[in-house]
Amino acid sequence: MYSSLLLVTSLLAALPVNADGLYTKNSPVLQLNPKTYNSLIAKSNHTSIVEFYAPWCGHCQNLKPAYEKAAKNLDGLANVAAINCDDDENKAFCGQMGVQGFPTLKIMTPSKKPGKPRVEDYQGARSAKGIVDAVVDHIPNHVKRATDKDLDKWLGQNEDRPKAILFTEKGTTSALIRALAIDFLGAIDFAQVRNKESASVKKFEVTSLPALVLVAGDAEPKIYQGDLKKKPITEFLSQAAAPNAPASSDSKPKPKPKAKSKSKPATKPTSVADDADDVEPTTAEEADTKPVQTPIPAPAIPALSTPESLEAACLTPKSGTCVLAILPEASEPDEALPAPATAALASLAEIGHKHAQRGSHLFPLYAIPASNPISHILRTALGLAKGSAVEVIALNARRDWWRRFGAADEDFGAVAVESWVDGIRLGEGAKEKLPDGLVSGAEAEAEPEVEAETAPEPEAEAEAEVEEQVEPEAEEKPEHDEL
Repeated sequence: MYSSLLLVTSLLAALPVNADGLYTKNSPVLQLNPKTYNSLIAKSNHTSIVEFYAPWCGHCQNLKPAYEKAAKNLDGLANVAAINCDDDENKAFCGQMGVQGFPTLKIMTPSKKPGKPRVEDYQGARSAKGIVDAVVDHIPNHVKRATDKDLDKWLGQNEDRPKAILFTEKGTTSALIRALAIDFLGAIDFAQVRNKESASVKKFEVTSLPALVLVAGDAEPKIYQGDLKKKPITEFLSQAAAPNAPASSDSKPKPKPKAKSKSKPATKPTSVADDADDVEPTTAEEADTKPVQTPIPAPAIPALSTPESLEAACLTPKSGTCVLAILPEASEPDEALPAPATAALASLAEIGHKHAQRGSHLFPLYAIPASNPISHILRTALGLAKGSAVEVIALNARRDWWRRFGAADEDFGAVAVESWVDGIRLGEGAKEKLPDGLVSGAEAEAEPEVEAETAPEPEAEAEAEVEEQVEPEAEEKPEHDEL
């Protein structure tokens, strides 16, 4: 009946994963590859946070709104970037960075060795506020804490270099002034003076706080009068010295030298790309001898075709969690599986294959053909749709629960199914009690419910960690606009 089941599943699983990233060109999140990581992140004087992700990862999809929100809040203060580890260009680099699960967030802080920042895994809340707070805490502080006793001495150092002095009531140094000091590092020296340092306040005729004073050469000190925003403050300070140029991308490929040709056609066929002259043509003989690279398909999930095999695998009192794809009945002997069923099988095969490649723990995944008599028994006992539709369920005979996959419009895509599978691994979601009589042998053990089926392995923690919901727009922002 389903003689082509394994072939169809293998072909679907062999389809290449969509390498398109999660973030568009208009996103506030920088999109990286290994070269731009080096120029924009590793060589930057600013702190950075980088998300290593895969587009098919459900938790990466969930993180996207919070991560973009964090990028907007950190604009001008730190770099917020992401790299698609599913892109062939980036896979080796992600492995070198120790990425074992998705999403993985790492904070990069400049060190004394140029181009070699300190790298630290971000373990905080997956929320915009949590990310912003952690990154702000890692922004280097190049601002001198000056007092009446040492301000004149500090002003005398590097006499040719302009000085910017912030007079404030605060004892802490805000993210904004720290970011400005980084932008002008080596061009303008920065200091912060508390208002209780009365001699310094009087010397620079400060009458209101906060006050930013620019001291440049023999000119009279100037007090900034504009909005407490980074852009106008940068323009004010730029009259004394130019800020450091931002790190630039060196990822653009260098143009290829054009191949010399004895003769060129007068016209170019419309089907040929504009840069076709840069590519050596392939002759028919060469085309015949070049091997064709075929993607390696993910192994199809095993099918349990008999009552005995299903009971032994999933329905004994000691059976752990199983995920079952209960396949629909066919009206004709060799009728092909409907699209939702093939999509469900392909998604489960891909998820199982990825966990196997990473060496991470995942409970078994099985297909249950309609020819298995228990297929009908499961549908009836669990109140599922009759044999015309595919059903994906998880059950645990030992703990006496089951849970049905449910998605809008029967979305059996890999992202939706993986998100559901990850929820089961973490013990998320409502579970129902298994009906009496399904578990063979002795009654299922009444074990207490636990939060998670198994604790996530180290590499799975970043992938399976529960994300917090993004706060409403009336969020608590860091001190971006405060000096």
